[in-house]
Amino acid sequence: MKSGRVMIIGGGLAGCEAAWQLLRRGHGVDLYEMKPRRFSPAHKTEHLAELVCSNSLKSNQPDSAPGLLKEEMRRLGSLILSAADQTAVAAGSALAVDRNEFSRRVEERLLGQEGFSLHRAEVADIPQDGLTILATGPLTSDALAQSISRMLGGNSYLYFYDAIAPIVEADSINMDKAYWASRYGKGTPDYLNCPLSREEYQRFREALLTGEKVAARPFEDVRHFEGCLPIEILAARGEETLAFGPMKPVGLINPNTGKMPCAVVQLRRENSAGTLFNLVGFQTKLTWPAQERIFRMIPGLERAQFARMGSIHRNTYIHSPSLLSPSLQFRKNPDVFFAGQISGVEGYMESTAMGLLAGLNAAFILEGRSLPPPPRETAVGALAHYITSPESAENFQPMNIHFGILPPVEAPGMKKKERHLFCVRRSLEALSDWMRDQGLA
Repeated sequence: MKSGRVMIIGGGLAGCEAAWQLLRRGHGVDLYEMKPRRFSPAHKTEHLAELVCSNSLKSNQPDSAPGLLKEEMRRLGSLILSAADQTAVAAGSALAVDRNEFSRRVEERLLGQEGFSLHRAEVADIPQDGLTILATGPLTSDALAQSISRMLGGNSYLYFYDAIAPIVEADSINMDKAYWASRYGKGTPDYLNCPLSREEYQRFREALLTGEKVAARPFEDVRHFEGCLPIEILAARGEETLAFGPMKPVGLINPNTGKMPCAVVQLRRENSAGTLFNLVGFQTKLTWPAQERIFRMIPGLERAQFARMGSIHRNTYIHSPSLLSPSLQFRKNPDVFFAGQISGVEGYMESTAMGLLAGLNAAFILEGRSLPPPPRETAVGALAHYITSPESAENFQPMNIHFGILPPVEAPGMKKKERHLFCVRRSLEALSDWMRDQGLA
């Protein structure tokens, strides 16, 4: 049985979730967060659990893979899901939050726990004694990144680049041109839609292609995550790529004309007060002056005031299939766990889920026990298997949750929706059995 407290490095979603899982089982936690002494290029506030990209945690639909992951985490007592549910803003079938209220809620819950200590300091070297959870995320500081690289042997450390969408102030949107609607009229009309004609779409795409971009430094090999490509890179992939992607107009009839536009830019509430809106799918590496000029070409945003411009930042992750055990422990030093995006998952909830698992595994070690991995039939288990299985080693790339990484359903005649519903039922039943067997229910 291990003794002492667990050190967690990184106060993002994964680090906070790992801390919560340890605390709720009665174990002590020392959480180290370098803000506000030092900020990464993307972080803006000093609070824990800051959401640096979108405020959307993706679909909350129970028959979707992201929805399934959320339900599993709720059943596992996730602090992050609890705070998200309590600070949700209208976003159709997605779970989106008021990001400031969300961070405040997470931080308050942790600070109110006995045995929790928050240290506002940068950690530059990996500790050599006691259990440590590395949850520094995609924006790991250079000093700690070098320490991790040395521990891993130098050659297994990877990185790619992610981009952030801009946010506009609500009262600067021209509501004579924008209109409220959800696709196909499903649910409440939670999105603002800015319609573009064919001519407007073509001019906008051309501006994206020719707009000035933030240049990579000479030594950087830029690798964009396919699930979160900058809008200008999508524009360069073909004349209709945007219209079939983030600017898809299908199901969004313009009530002012009674017709479907050529393309649509959707805006989603950024906070519960509805004073800020996020440009959905508009991750970008355009320079800030180029963003102001080009995004004001969108009908309804001619006089847009930007509360935050888009930006580009480094995402750092390890080649986890060759480095981590199913418990998320570093094989060469089992006292070190990796959690969150640095472990090789992509997305807010996926990162949180790996923090949850790392926290549970560390807690069981402190209790002199071993926690079997969650079943592969579960969303949490499938993600953990993907990032720790040798099967994923070749061409490894960060992964979002989707039904494709769960074990297949052997039912040739079953329709897609029926297969998904079957997967959800199977997953939740497997999770319940696992939780009961491990005393987690």
